[in-house]
Amino acid sequence: MEINKLTPNMAVADIRQTVKFYCDNLGFKLIVAIPESQDGAEQELSEGKEYVYAMLQKDHAELMFQRLDSFKEDVPSADKVSLVGASVSFYMQGNGIESFYEELKSKNIQVSELKQTWYGIKEFYLKDNNGYILCFAEDVKPAN
Repeated sequence: MEINKLTPNMAVADIRQTVKFYCDNLGFKLIVAIPESQDGAEQELSEGKEYVYAMLQKDHAELMFQRLDSFKEDVPSADKVSLVGASVSFYMQGNGIESFYEELKSKNIQVSELKQTWYGIKEFYLKDNNGYILCFAEDVKPAN
């Protein structure tokens, strides 16, 4: 099998809160949301509806979020999962890290120190509203 793309599907407690966090703070856009009734797909969240799934995108990165109860129904091996958040970090590399870092700080998002690593990457970490660890990084190695 040839793998062409990896898109994480993360179990979360509340789709609406997660979409709001990622769109308002991190610049993601909602691509599709599935309401609790599972009778169609929507491109924006409607007031008064609960959702079980959402796909978000920013530039070339896609993330899927699924409400924990729905996740457990769809993924049989997840039947004993009781927590959201994970012992994994999602590493996203791009450009414009310094302005993005300052923007997040101005929104009172708790972020780690922006640091340059010995291997030529500037990076920082934060936890999303579900406890998932996100790393944002930019290659700053001088071109040879």
